[in-house]
Amino acid sequence: MMADTDVVRSSGIGLPPGSLVYRGEKPAGPVKITLLDYDASHLEEREIRQVEECFQFKDEPPVTWVNVDGLHEADIIEKIGRHFDVHPLALEDIMHTEQRPKMEDFDDYIFIIFKMFYHDAAADHLKTEQVSLLLGPTWVISFQEEEGDVFEPIRQRIRNAKGRIRKMGADYLAYALMDAVVDNYFLVLEKIGERVEDIEEEVVSDPDPETLQHIHRLKRELILLRKSVWPLREVIGGMERAETDLIDQKTGIYLRDVYDHTIQVIDTIETFRDMVSGMLDIYLSSVSNRMNEVMKVLTVIATIFIPLTFIAGIYGMNFAHMPELAWRWSYPAVWLAMGCVAVTMLIYFRRKEWL
Repeated sequence: MMADTDVVRSSGIGLPPGSLVYRGEKPAGPVKITLLDYDASHLEEREIRQVEECFQFKDEPPVTWVNVDGLHEADIIEKIGRHFDVHPLALEDIMHTEQRPKMEDFDDYIFIIFKMFYHDAAADHLKTEQVSLLLGPTWVISFQEEEGDVFEPIRQRIRNAKGRIRKMGADYLAYALMDAVVDNYFLVLEKIGERVEDIEEEVVSDPDPETLQHIHRLKRELILLRKSVWPLREVIGGMERAETDLIDQKTGIYLRDVYDHTIQVIDTIETFRDMVSGMLDIYLSSVSNRMNEVMKVLTVIATIFIPLTFIAGIYGMNFAHMPELAWRWSYPAVWLAMGCVAVTMLIYFRRKEWL
């Protein structure tokens, strides 16, 4: 999940390159490692108790998928990196959970970082998690911050031998994992779209300070999405164009499809950003119009009482020779005059469409 940015940055100050220090929110549970080893005719699935158990699958012909849930135990990451010959800087980036999505080709393997998003229905906001992939000739190692992901449909396809995933190599598995993350972006954007519609209706009908908070929160989430999806487009494009034996030409076609989906996600994000910016303008206009209505009512009331105050001021002056003071009907006559003035002004304001 999202970590405190200040803590993340300060925890790596002064350390030498390649230092394995977890920079994120530490989960309460232990690290969980699962393994799927498969080809077209067989499947082996197990939960790894000791990290050394997965080392025997490194050079075997079938595809091996090792998934690590939890990055807070540096010795496990270090052992995996040492056995699979992963560069120390790549291991450091795996444990630094505020990385920008990127792809690096190390000849013997490809290192990929991207973001996985969830919509928290209870808190009604967006959560993000960093996912790191190591793609080798016959293996894929995925690193996640905590247990729980969008990869379960991939696991089910492997278990049920559905589609072409059991017949393809490790590069197709890496594609499938990235495709699952990108497809989940559409679900996240669907939830954001519903929130945009609700806030838009609220802005027009009855805006309040809480509405402004919702708009700003939504704007921050869209900025976070944009910062994660734009680099992912470059990652997928780089994989498609990479001159490496680790990615088969057949898989490049599927990567191109994920690239197109990423473009659609970016277009949707930009549309929502424009809508949210428009809602902010509508909110400010609504608040200003409401204030203008209040000021108009107060101005009308003050304008009506100005001539009444004038009449009452003249009537209340203590002149020695004021004929109306001795007149029996002077008091009700003054009230009648003031009432007529008030009604006449209201009629005049209405005809001018000031009310």
